[in-house]
Amino acid sequence: MPQPESQNAIQKKSRLLKYAYVPVLTLIILMCISNATTAQTSTPASPTVSENTQWVLFTGCLVFFMNAGFAMLESGFCRSANAITVLAKNLIVFGIATLAFWILGFAFMFGDGSDFIGTSGFFLEGSGFKSLQWANIPLPAKFFFQLTFAGTAATIVSGAVAERIKFAAFMAFSFFLVLSYAITGHWIWGGGFLDNLGFRDFAGSTVVHSVGGWSALMGSVLLKPRLGKYRKLKPNEKRSKKDTSFYGKKIISMPAHNLSIATLGCFILWLGWYGFNAGSTLTANSEAIAHILLVTLMAGATGGIGATFCAWQVYEKPSISFMVNGILAGCVSITAACAFVNITSAAVIGFVGGALVVYATILLDKFQIDDPVGAVPVHLFCGVWGTLAVGLFSRNPDKYLWSKEYFRLDQGGLLFGGGINLLFAQLIGILLVGAFTVVFSAIAWIGISYFIYKISDTSNSDFKVFKSLRVLPQEEVIGLDSLFAEGNDIQQMKREYIETQRHKRFLQRKYSIRR
Repeated sequence: MPQPESQNAIQKKSRLLKYAYVPVLTLIILMCISNATTAQTSTPASPTVSENTQWVLFTGCLVFFMNAGFAMLESGFCRSANAITVLAKNLIVFGIATLAFWILGFAFMFGDGSDFIGTSGFFLEGSGFKSLQWANIPLPAKFFFQLTFAGTAATIVSGAVAERIKFAAFMAFSFFLVLSYAITGHWIWGGGFLDNLGFRDFAGSTVVHSVGGWSALMGSVLLKPRLGKYRKLKPNEKRSKKDTSFYGKKIISMPAHNLSIATLGCFILWLGWYGFNAGSTLTANSEAIAHILLVTLMAGATGGIGATFCAWQVYEKPSISFMVNGILAGCVSITAACAFVNITSAAVIGFVGGALVVYATILLDKFQIDDPVGAVPVHLFCGVWGTLAVGLFSRNPDKYLWSKEYFRLDQGGLLFGGGINLLFAQLIGILLVGAFTVVFSAIAWIGISYFIYKISDTSNSDFKVFKSLRVLPQEEVIGLDSLFAEGNDIQQMKREYIETQRHKRFLQRKYSIRR
């Protein structure tokens, strides 16, 4: 026979029942608010020039602040003896980008001219910027916002060539990269031939990220890997498929020195991406902004989850490094399509991007392409994927009120009944931009290397591209921070440490022989 409940039990159950009303009541209130909001939704009033300008300048500042995120991310992922150098590169690169974009870049990208390149508006003079006339904001606001994108493209290269490139070589290449970025940007955003072909890239998966990624890839290949990154297997050493390159060398892990800073950098970049994508409206369109912010958030979230899941499968442990790069991969992947896809598609795009970054990182290591921070997998591989995603997941232009203004096509992507035309245009654009950027970057890297070779003391020796671009082996071993004024003490400490270790190994060998 069941026992009657005690008075305490009855009172406890009564309290639980009372508190259970709270989430139910909250849910009902939220549903009512949601219904009311939906019922009141109508075509928004056109924003004024002042509202548009405030929005674009605010989001431009968010994109500018992404440089702090890159600085934190890259310095955290690199080894401690190179942190000053990484910070310095991320500082100076925006100054160089500003100068290059003001003198030539903005005119090349948005100036009136041919389908290939702009030929007017140098030094921001004149009014020949027809490709930007649709944006109802002053010219300085347009320039500032687009400048922050050029700076982002240039800083992508910094991480891929970290820990072995000469500072002067990086500075020189940054200037040329901005020009390359501007030329291919004209094809897409400046009313060039790819835009006329039907290629669409709303916020820059190809225009910004793939261009930076292709340039970074060429830099990594021409510079060759860091010392000790890949070494020959010892005679009796066990060969592991996971840790062996396609060329039979062992892949050596070089751990990040400060994952706290790298994680902070990820949060800053994720925040900045809301300005990066939503600011690309160049208009204070509240509905478009809210939608773009949400899909950017969703893609970043699922990108982190996808990278975590795949890294866990590969390494049998979760990896915070891949969590960080997975979130960024999701953001890169959604950048091109953020105004044209729904939330579910954004989740899929981000998850695939997060998974892709894990396997792309492994693939680069297999080919002995050394990328200390994962810039190439994040920006190149996911930039290509994000651009293709436009041709797959874009909704028909009549789905969203703002889509016709930005999409300017009659049909959406392949998976939503739009046919193959858009996907084909995306593929053509990826190939053409990639080919141009690879050739331009190779010429720039080799030209800079040859110039350094000719003015250096080693001009009597044979010319090799990587030798003129790289620091000396002893400088790389000590750490590139030793080449900065703030690194003098570090240099002395490192040298003393290396000498101590060398003496210690000598004693160990001597002791072992005697034994």
